[in-house]
Amino acid sequence: MRLRTNMREQGEGQTMSNLTIRDVKVILTAPEGINLVVVKIETSEPGLYGLGCATFTQRYLSVAAAIEQYLKPFLIGKDPHRIEDIWQSAMVSSYWRNGPVLNNALSGIDMALWDIKGKTAGLPVYQLLGGKCREAAAIYRHADGRDEREVEDNVRKYMEQGVRHIRCQMGGYGGRGHKLHQPDNPLPGAYFDPNAYARSVPLMFDHVRSAVGLEVELLHDIHERLVPIEAVRLAKQLEPYRLFFLEDSLAPEQLDWFETMRSQSATPIAMGELFTHPREWTPLIAGRLIDFIRCHISAIGGLTPAKKLASLCEAFSVRTAWHGPGDVSPVGHAANLHLDVSSINFGIQEWYGFSEQIQEVFPGCPELRNGYAYPNDKPGLGVDIDEKKAADYPCDNRLPEWTLARTPDGTSVRP
Repeated sequence: MRLRTNMREQGEGQTMSNLTIRDVKVILTAPEGINLVVVKIETSEPGLYGLGCATFTQRYLSVAAAIEQYLKPFLIGKDPHRIEDIWQSAMVSSYWRNGPVLNNALSGIDMALWDIKGKTAGLPVYQLLGGKCREAAAIYRHADGRDEREVEDNVRKYMEQGVRHIRCQMGGYGGRGHKLHQPDNPLPGAYFDPNAYARSVPLMFDHVRSAVGLEVELLHDIHERLVPIEAVRLAKQLEPYRLFFLEDSLAPEQLDWFETMRSQSATPIAMGELFTHPREWTPLIAGRLIDFIRCHISAIGGLTPAKKLASLCEAFSVRTAWHGPGDVSPVGHAANLHLDVSSINFGIQEWYGFSEQIQEVFPGCPELRNGYAYPNDKPGLGVDIDEKKAADYPCDNRLPEWTLARTPDGTSVRP
């Protein structure tokens, strides 16, 4: 993209004051086998466009349809600088709102508009959000293993890379390899034993903390795999190991249990990966029942609501820890980082890492150095996309198996 130094006037008679949205495109790609949804908003200024992340991997076609069939006609001809008005009016244009499909669709639009605004201003988005509070964002990585010693080995590998916040899991979410006592003819699913898992976690942390000491921060994700009272008991049992936080200990349907957990345990609590509605996070923040907000930014509607959420959290001493797995595109990871470096109450950033394939498709990926992630200083979000290379990695419309969690007797449970 080639833009003049003087951003007030562009092209023949084209000015930034009469800039309009010319087209909205959805780009579907899966360089690592994970379905990603990227929105590209093209403007009336040749070469000026913005990118946004709208990735809802498990329902990516629904998000694409919402953008192409509904939001695109809603946006054509509008002023891309009016981000707040577009966000508010788009949110209510379907009347029903605050669901993961429509929120992700709106997020792709919202991030792309912030990208455009940064490019027209000639500034990184973090400058538009108030400027840096820090040079980079501390990140955490995931250390898994079949047993305590393998978890320890993987923790040490990350420590050697300069990472000082590490999430420890043993056999993934809910654990694996437990002997299951099952009835005849069990239904298909991802089986696990909640009680065996709950017993194994304190033993794992006892080993890992004793082995690596207190100089590294350790985290754990329950991933809603326990009934509420067992989650409370586990939070109490983990107190001696000084976790940085315990993540997603309860399902969104069980939020009232956080008051009990807070009264029983001093283990820091992170929550919000599955949140899509303000009424889910507002009581927890206002009640000081959590310590970290964990929302998937595209699932709540993009940068615009996430910045407001960060400010709400700041007032109640809740820190940010935005969701950052593989099913967030590099555009979404960049948006996380622009918030991280400009939010005074930043806590930690989950980090997945970028493969060579991802970096080929998305030039300008943020960089990781010695345990810190750095957004680049290019205007906007700083990440581009090579559409031809993106097309080399088509998405696969396949239902995920890991979400079909079942306990030993075959009961379906919420992951």
